Amino acid sequence: MTAPHSDALVFFGATGDLAYKKIFPALQSMVRRGRLAVPVIGVAKAGWGLEQFKARARDSVEKHGVRDPQALDRLCSLLRYVDGDYADFATFQALRRELGSAEHPAHYLAIPPVLFGPVVDQLGKSSCARGARLIVEKPFGRDLASARELNRILLRNFDESSIFRIDHYLGKTPVQNLLYFRFSNSFMEPIWNRYHVKSVQITMAESFGVQGRGLFYEEVGALRDVVENHLFQVLSNLAMEPPAGTDSEAVRDEKVKVLRAIPALDPGCVVRGQFRGYRKEKGVAPDSQVETFAALRLEIHSWRWKGVPFFIRAGKCLPVSATEVIARLRRPPAIYSATPLPPNYIRFRINPDVAIALGTMVMNPGDVLTGSPVELLACQRSASEKVDPYERLLADAMKGDATLFAREDYVEEAWRIVGPVLGHVTPLSEYDCGTWGPPEMEQTVAPPGGWVDPEGAC
Repeated sequence: MTAPHSDALVFFGATGDLAYKKIFPALQSMVRRGRLAVPVIGVAKAGWGLEQFKARARDSVEKHGVRDPQALDRLCSLLRYVDGDYADFATFQALRRELGSAEHPAHYLAIPPVLFGPVVDQLGKSSCARGARLIVEKPFGRDLASARELNRILLRNFDESSIFRIDHYLGKTPVQNLLYFRFSNSFMEPIWNRYHVKSVQITMAESFGVQGRGLFYEEVGALRDVVENHLFQVLSNLAMEPPAGTDSEAVRDEKVKVLRAIPALDPGCVVRGQFRGYRKEKGVAPDSQVETFAALRLEIHSWRWKGVPFFIRAGKCLPVSATEVIARLRRPPAIYSATPLPPNYIRFRINPDVAIALGTMVMNPGDVLTGSPVELLACQRSASEKVDPYERLLADAMKGDATLFAREDYVEEAWRIVGPVLGHVTPLSEYDCGTWGPPEMEQTVAPPGGWVDPEGAC
């Protein structure tokens, strides 16, 4: 039975920064492609009216979207606005009236997690949750206990099948391409296992700091900000088994199996770092112990990956901004050389460019059988996407496709894995801006053969 398409989109936090920079441009793009033709109701407490709300949408799209006056006019014709306090039941009564005949609205919570509970309960009391979907913006808790509590709150008024947890990273085409490349090329399957892969490393480097968001970063740190969510999603796409089908649950089942096969992190396999100067950022404690860099080693105890170490590192104020995966293959026997040959590898570049490459050995010209490493580039293009992640995710949620959204059991497994190393369990080491993290990383968490540092734009 086909799930009904949402007949209205409600978004809470409609006057906030996320809506201004990301959501309005995504909504206009959805209108341009014919993916949005239902009422869009913004809810916030700003003392605004509908005309101010429309003016905000126009300003947002002009500064952050694609110029298309006709699509913008069509979007504005769909906009509605409810102004009120989330703690006031009258706000949700007004929302119910604004929904009119809509029977399957999608409620998008672009608000702080502390407000999820009050808003979800009010949606239930006002009958706005009946037949509806709930789209939740991350973070999904701060640890396993808070994630379970958040899920308990959401499930009070919505079924799990109606909850869509947004991690915008999953909406990125290069991240989806990891799955497509793996399962659309027959040569990958024979080598993509413990018999041929020696190690896998995932790097997410950012050349900038916290960009004035010190107060926010003090509450998260690198492990919570990008490792537990974004990079675990990349890991799952790399390590999952072929799904039984292309439906959302078949795909998400396999991702959960990957996380269930990962033991909780050993503090001895984690290095945390903080760039020098972080404590001088506005909103940061002078004695802050929050990490701006994390490197870790984990294993997946599955038939495919048992014994293959996976290494993840992420940090701010590193030499470049780039996200890349390197899978080193096992060395071939040294038939044509007295010394071991460099290992072959597969490289997946996620940003700022998109590339898939194979590291090979090729014979040098001449009569002597010697060779040199050569990288065969399978694909390279700009990482600018035709479809913005938020556009893709909101459109999928409205049609009921949960493939690119985190399920409750996935979220809880991710927090279980990182739980033992959250907070100040492991030492914190300083590192200089423009370097690849604290020196301790090389002694404690280093792949066989060392880390491969991604370059800037290719």
